[in-house]
Amino acid sequence: MYTSRKKIHKDKDAEPTEFEESVGQAIFDLETNSDLKSELKDLYINSAVQVDVAGNRKAVVIHIPYRLRKAYRKIHVRIVRELEKKFSGKDVVLIATRRIVRPPKKGSAAQRPRTRTLTAVHEAMLEDVVLPAEIVGKRTRYRLDGSKIMKVFLDPKERNNTEYKLESFSAVYRKLSGKDVVFEYPITDA
Repeated sequence: MYTSRKKIHKDKDAEPTEFEESVGQAIFDLETNSDLKSELKDLYINSAVQVDVAGNRKAVVIHIPYRLRKAYRKIHVRIVRELEKKFSGKDVVLIATRRIVRPPKKGSAAQRPRTRTLTAVHEAMLEDVVLPAEIVGKRTRYRLDGSKIMKVFLDPKERNNTEYKLESFSAVYRKLSGKDVVFEYPITDA
């Protein structure tokens, strides 16, 4: 299993879990046996977890380093397709690891970057979750009981690639951010 270990870099030299090692091994196998060899050579992951989705389905959430997100985006569709074949019946989602920084104390001269705020990190995470598709609109609905639900409209061009994953997207986003989201495609007038 040493081969899978070089595809997993965890913070503070923590030991990878058994599931993370299986994901690392799958990525290593892709590197050795497919046409993705040159693209996957320098890429690795931070962690991987399984998320339960409605209907006894599961989703695999793979956290990748923030600075490697552009390299992963180039091969996103192909690597997700191959990993979904390896983990049959599970949807695969790649998410960049981002850090949320607390607001500065009163009287402090230090400013935190906008990209490190909770809102900005959750927005970027939402874009990562739905990645092959783009977000074309959002609506937040506030109910009388105080609960709120966000509707996210995805680009209809990617409907064929993402329609079967909509439940997985909302389950993964709920697990990561604690917010309820419904994914839909805008209704077009014909």
